[in-house]
Amino acid sequence: MDDAESKTSYSHVLKYTGIFGGVQGLNIIIGLVRNKLVALLLGPSGMGLVSLFNSAITFMSQATSLGLSFSAVKHIAEIFDRGDESRILHFIKIIRTWSLITALFGMALCALLGPMLSDYTFSWGDHTLHFILLSPVVGMLAITGGETAILKGARKLRALATIQIYSVFAALVISVPVYYFFGQSGIVPVILLVAMADMAFTIMYSYRFYPLKLNGCRSLIGEGMPMVRLGIAFVLTGIMGSGAEMVIRSFLNVKAGLDIVGLYNAGYVLTVTYAGMVFSAMETDYFPRVSSVNDDVAATNLMVNRQIEVSLLIISPMLALLILALPILMPLLYSHSFAPVVSMAQVAALSMYFKAMSLPIAYVTLAHGDSVAYFILETAYDAMLVLLIVFGYNQWGLIGTGIALTLSYILDLAMILAYAHVRYKYCVSSQVYRYALLQLPLGFSAYAVTHISCEWLYIALGAIITIASGAASAYIIYKKTSLWNKLKSKLLHNG
Repeated sequence: MDDAESKTSYSHVLKYTGIFGGVQGLNIIIGLVRNKLVALLLGPSGMGLVSLFNSAITFMSQATSLGLSFSAVKHIAEIFDRGDESRILHFIKIIRTWSLITALFGMALCALLGPMLSDYTFSWGDHTLHFILLSPVVGMLAITGGETAILKGARKLRALATIQIYSVFAALVISVPVYYFFGQSGIVPVILLVAMADMAFTIMYSYRFYPLKLNGCRSLIGEGMPMVRLGIAFVLTGIMGSGAEMVIRSFLNVKAGLDIVGLYNAGYVLTVTYAGMVFSAMETDYFPRVSSVNDDVAATNLMVNRQIEVSLLIISPMLALLILALPILMPLLYSHSFAPVVSMAQVAALSMYFKAMSLPIAYVTLAHGDSVAYFILETAYDAMLVLLIVFGYNQWGLIGTGIALTLSYILDLAMILAYAHVRYKYCVSSQVYRYALLQLPLGFSAYAVTHISCEWLYIALGAIITIASGAASAYIIYKKTSLWNKLKSKLLHNG
């Protein structure tokens, strides 16, 4: 690849990572305000209760969705790239038919399994009625997932970004007043209303592009079977992932109580979830692109390495700053009662360096349609995560869960890298090694600084590390892309 093509490749990855990362960043800012208010209104135990309900509902949703929200994206994207409009409309009817089937099935199953979910999730009281009342959420998530897949596959990126913004605003407007007036009694209504708002925004935009047509839907059930088969392993992977989260939170609940569950969830959200803003473009933009070149080893290697390089360069300065600023951020974003989770979140943030490298490689397995291999690799990771968190908490308490998260991502990267090299002949580029060797030591140095008790030395060394990481990333991105030249020419033209 010549220099111009290389810059174009970098610019594309950087552009869409920036767009969806920016939207996700705005969502995170709004979500931070919501979490701050909710934390003040409910406290750690209330946050733990929300986490337990959400984990159980997510588990039921993924267990009954048949993977349509993922497999449908791949199918629509392939048809969309061929420009076959009539085939797109036909396949959209197939997706909507199957989405309705999974919605009804998931809702009924959640209601029927209410007693079991109550016994497994909680160590006190009977919460069967709560799970019955929450069963419509499973159905709404299925409908929302199907319509979102349609928008992703058809490249309706602006609509997707708008829906995300509307949804997070709605969650803020709904949750704060309800929790203020009803406290923990408002948790179930909030989950229901937020899911309803999310579904309403999604179908509003999806139906605008592709109006709902119900005629002939019954005959389409059989045509959707290839899509369903592709999603089965993805479903099983989701079940294992959600199941692992349920096991972890249930273990912490039984072992230490709801307060620790709330603290763990806050630390997890601050590190794993919020750092995910950099990864938000992968399923929407990167996955369809890497799927289209999965038969070309050289093109796949190039695309994967480009994605890793950009992800690593963007996320590294953010992680260094996050690690150093957490003692200030945690009380601001939640409350002073969440201070014990700072040390756990600081060490857990290191895991995101390794996720930035492993996630683009993991998508290669899915791009080849090797869903069984993907399931095995993800299940191995989930098993490692549960075992490491149980061991880490028993040995070192809450900080041990942060250590466990980082170790699990390191082992996950090693497994995925080894499999991709043997199965798909994937090779890590010299640039990935170079950037990792540059940014990882800076990240671990930032964590080392957190153990310094002298305040002025903490600030000085932290500032040096953060600036060094940011400057290195900015310089490399400047050299690798043409975006700076485009910006200059636009400014000169406007001037």
